[in-house]
Amino acid sequence: MRRIRHLLTMHFGAGASARLIARELGISPSTVREYLGRAIAAGITWPLDVDATDEILMARLFVNGGVRLGARYHAEPDWAVLVREFKRPGVNLVILWEEYRATHPEGYAYSRFCELFRDFERRLSPTMRQQHVAGHKAFVDYSGKRVPIADPVTGEVRMAEIFVAVLGASSLTYAEATWSQALPDWVGAHVRMFRYFGAVPRLLVPDNLKSGVNKASFYDPEINRSYAAMAAHYGVGVLPARPRRPRDKAAVEAGVRFAQSYIVGRLRNVTFFSLGECNAAIAVALERMNNREMRRLGVSRRQLFETIERHAMQPLPQDDYEYADWHLARVGIDYHVEVQSFFYSVPHALIREQVDTRATARTIEVFHRGKRVAAHVRRYGGPRHGTQPEHMPSAHRRYAEWTPERLQRQARGIGPNTEALIIAVLARRPHPEQGFRTCLGVLRLFRGLDAVRVEAASLRAVEIGALAYASVASILKHRLDRPTSPQATDETPLLHDNIRGSSYYH
Repeated sequence: MRRIRHLLTMHFGAGASARLIARELGISPSTVREYLGRAIAAGITWPLDVDATDEILMARLFVNGGVRLGARYHAEPDWAVLVREFKRPGVNLVILWEEYRATHPEGYAYSRFCELFRDFERRLSPTMRQQHVAGHKAFVDYSGKRVPIADPVTGEVRMAEIFVAVLGASSLTYAEATWSQALPDWVGAHVRMFRYFGAVPRLLVPDNLKSGVNKASFYDPEINRSYAAMAAHYGVGVLPARPRRPRDKAAVEAGVRFAQSYIVGRLRNVTFFSLGECNAAIAVALERMNNREMRRLGVSRRQLFETIERHAMQPLPQDDYEYADWHLARVGIDYHVEVQSFFYSVPHALIREQVDTRATARTIEVFHRGKRVAAHVRRYGGPRHGTQPEHMPSAHRRYAEWTPERLQRQARGIGPNTEALIIAVLARRPHPEQGFRTCLGVLRLFRGLDAVRVEAASLRAVEIGALAYASVASILKHRLDRPTSPQATDETPLLHDNIRGSSYYH
């Protein structure tokens, strides 16, 4: 369903053709047309409703089974022969189609014949002349060159990356320095790029950088989820360049080279002491570059952008995109999920279910099957558990077997000290359910150990207040459950080569 949503976003939101969508998703154009036909037949409007979960969307799209569109039902000519004939002087597609229909009167109509011919021809030739439509594409990439930035206190030099974006039609260029090519810097650079353009293109064409594309593939590229969420926020599609196909991103490659000479080359003798200072200098050089008249066209990039491209682009959304990390998580038996060592509650009916977590600087959101089921203020300190009362189980719990009594009974089978440890762990939490995870971990640590040692370790943990899983594990690892004494059993001092006597201090 995630790929179907991507398909709908690219078509309705970005206006991409079925061929471009098919190329990005690694499916045939006929399959794309089939899904679009189903969406139209189901009356699905754009943008999708907020409550349109995966289950609701699936039910609406596949209610009638449908008929496969774009299938090939008629006899086809030898396309390789037709391609060779097409190269002959005076031969065009009309002549070839008329000869085809003379042999196959029930064959394809002219429009479908031309479409199939072009599809076959494209498979033969990997190169094509790119003509960029105004407002259609923005090419994004990182420059291979980096900028040194010196620490004003220590003098340590740190290298910064240069992000470059170029609009396809006007070649308007944006550049900035970031500390890395990691996902937060990559997404943040896009947000500032859109703000600089003041509008949004219909498609982004990134290189196969790991921050943008998890899996580079001509047939089935896998877009990073946080990057895809940013693109969805701005209503822009993502069409990665093919691996090892530099002509797919020729515009940005030219922009990168020009930026390297115009920005990096001119600033090579300038010493920067902060990232902000570097970006301020890049912004000045960028304005000179975009306002400089292009020799062959007689106008500047900025003038070309304002004349032909700005009005063809989509408007910016009201708010900038806020970067978020997405992760898969499994709901524990205490109906909490873990995000960066803190725990956040979800409805207890989701125990043991797999969910998606979305973490921003301020909030933690949890999604189950495309529907948000919980939202919390992000925690950076204080209690590790954030529990909302409405998420707590009622008297009829779905997993009633996990109770404090059961955990105590299991510990009692080992010994009284172990039972005391489990009781102390549960009593330390505001809600006993929050201690289930720790208790299970502690009991799992004790598996296979001698009961005498387990009892000694439990006693040691209770005495020193070590009521966390990591603390108990440390006691066992370092054998702190075993009593130690600096003297021998007969109370005489121990003698050893590594022990310095009193004579050492005279």
